[in-house]
Amino acid sequence: MSDTVIRVENLSKKYVLSHQQTGGSASYNSLRDKITDGTKSLGKKLLKPSAQKTSKPTREEFWALKDVSFEIKQGDRVGFLGRNGAGKSTLLKVLSRIIEPTKGRISIKGRVASLLEVGTGFHPELTGRENIFLNGAILGMSKVEIKRKFDEIVAFAEIEKFLDTPVKRYSSGMYVRLAFAVAAHLEPEILIVDEVLAVGDAQFQKKCLGKMEDVAAQGGRTVLFVSHSMSAISQLCSRVVFLESGKVNYVGDIQQGIDYYLASNSLQLSNSWTGIEGDEHLKLFKVCVYQDENGNSELQNHKEIRVRLEYELAKDIPDLIIGVSIHTIRSELLAHSRIDDCIAFDSKYTSVGYHVSELVIPGNTLANGDFLVKLDIGIHNVKQIINKELSFSVVNVEGIGRKFITSKWDGIFRPNWKWIIQNP
Repeated sequence: MSDTVIRVENLSKKYVLSHQQTGGSASYNSLRDKITDGTKSLGKKLLKPSAQKTSKPTREEFWALKDVSFEIKQGDRVGFLGRNGAGKSTLLKVLSRIIEPTKGRISIKGRVASLLEVGTGFHPELTGRENIFLNGAILGMSKVEIKRKFDEIVAFAEIEKFLDTPVKRYSSGMYVRLAFAVAAHLEPEILIVDEVLAVGDAQFQKKCLGKMEDVAAQGGRTVLFVSHSMSAISQLCSRVVFLESGKVNYVGDIQQGIDYYLASNSLQLSNSWTGIEGDEHLKLFKVCVYQDENGNSELQNHKEIRVRLEYELAKDIPDLIIGVSIHTIRSELLAHSRIDDCIAFDSKYTSVGYHVSELVIPGNTLANGDFLVKLDIGIHNVKQIINKELSFSVVNVEGIGRKFITSKWDGIFRPNWKWIIQNP
């Protein structure tokens, strides 16, 4: 008897995109502009019916998945890798029977629990207690099974005080804690988890990874996991599926799959980002890793390295968390620093207004090589607002503090440690 629980054969998913052509250059108007334009257009039609111009809608085919094939065995813990838009989430939605494929075939043996979006399968008007039973029933569990696991679910989700509150009043963090707790505790044969865990705080994410490891270890259950965190993929998964532009480029060994992903992703990363990102209360405008103002991504080992961020708060956020972590190019965590650890009694960075904050890494800390900087901004125990990743390179400078220099200094750290020499 075959131990294959998921077989995907020549799977493709097509979306048809509609574009409205107006004969002029593209523009993005406010609701007020659209109402004004609509009134003008109506006037023109009444005065000169023959002058009416009809827009020309065009249709474009977009293949989110194209001829995808692979097999997953019982007990496999599979990580799905790929840049944004590679087709990972679409693939998991097809496997979860949320959307239908355009072409191809999938076969799945076993009960599937999926957590792809915050509050998947929840009814906003029902309480947390009622939604546990509703979601459990949707996943195919009996009332007896749900009752047996009920206390564990509530304890894991940490929502005891809000158990009889409608979930529409939950924060996004509470939503995802309860949704994950239900999906993971009701003993599915196959557990599918997308990057929804990024909504939770770091402590909860660690808790979820531990639970997924337990699920995979119990009775040969299968876990499918999408994440941009290489450390999480390395910790949880035994195999990877690497997607690029809707196609499978690699299936197999986890380390080799991560190498493929990093090689494809390296062109997308830089040591600087400028834009506008955030929510109604916080806007991030710039993040950069630098030593001088020329923006060179190769930083000298003996000089201090700075991580600079510029953001604006529309209101005071006393529980604002800003964290910066340094990782190897394989996403192995080297060090982490939070601004509130260093400025315990200074709340200026949480007050309304424009802010510029810098993390300073002393010189002679890192050896030469490539590194990642990950920025996390959020509200403690509520939600994550910003999750951003940059890259930078550290180089040795010949003749600086070294009598003999090599092109590659062994190890990750290169501190300027002190030696004491005593004569015999």
